Amino acid sequence: MTSAADRRQQILDGIAAGAKLAQREPADIELIAVSKGRPAQEIEELIGAGQCDFGESRVQEALTKWPELLARYPHVRLHGIGRLQSNKAAEALRLFGVIHSVDRSSLLEALIKEAERLDRSPPLYVQVNIGDEAQKGGCAIAEVGGLVTAVRASPFALAGLMAIPPLGVEPSPYFALLAKLAERHDVTGLSMGMSSDYKAAVMLGATAVRVGTALFED
Repeated sequence: MTSAADRRQQILDGIAAGAKLAQREPADIELIAVSKGRPAQEIEELIGAGQCDFGESRVQEALTKWPELLARYPHVRLHGIGRLQSNKAAEALRLFGVIHSVDRSSLLEALIKEAERLDRSPPLYVQVNIGDEAQKGGCAIAEVGGLVTAVRASPFALAGLMAIPPLGVEPSPYFALLAKLAERHDVTGLSMGMSSDYKAAVMLGATAVRVGTALFED
């Protein structure tokens, strides 16, 4: 069995290989360990191996384990990477150091309201429904410009664009499309790529990859 440190190093080596092919610096790509469904013990093993950025999809699950972990490891940053309900805005702002899933103006308005009350304004990614899938979160491609402008006018810093390509198809065209949208709207951050496709995402411009299975399982 490989250790958490070994698995993490394998992913970092894969990121470095993809970056080299794309003539990029590996240090410019952030590895986010997706810890949804994982117990605190497994998370702490990765923290001990040097991992500082983690991602959770659901606010309620994150609340069961992360307040204590963040108190114990204040250098760790938690990312909200799942679809976010507006009524969870306050809890999300208290928990997350970065939010990757802003996909509608009503959610942004709820976050702005709570940010003023809590005096917390973590960076936000605009999530794009890059495959135009009815069941998936993210704004329509045609709405990206308006939402990017709205985030820039808010108290929050714009971290970039985020997307999840459709399952079961080659992801590279979708990564390329997100990169093109980012260029069009003068956005530099790209949160894209998961366990099965992070190398392709890195080669196409990802600045943050969200890896779960490959980090936590042999």
